[in-house]
Amino acid sequence: MADSMSGLTPNEAEEFHKYYMQGFMLFTAVAVVAHLLVWIWRPWFHSASSDTASSLLHTAATTLTTLVG
Repeated sequence: MADSMSGLTPNEAEEFHKYYMQGFMLFTAVAVVAHLLVWIWRPWFHSASSDTASSLLHTAATTLTTLVG
C-alpha cells in the first residue's frame, strides 16, 4: 500500500494524471470547436447592421478562411 492520500503509487499517479490531462485537453478542444461553430452560426457579439443573411455568410466565410489559411 502506498503512503499517499489517494492510495496510488507515484507511477500510478503519473499514469492517471497523463490520461486525465489527455481527456481534459480533448474535452477543451471539442468545447472550443463547438463554441466557434455556434459563433459562426449565430454571432453573439454583433451590431444591428450585421443581421442580414448575406453578412452572416460573409462573416462565416471570412472566419473559416482565416482559420484554414
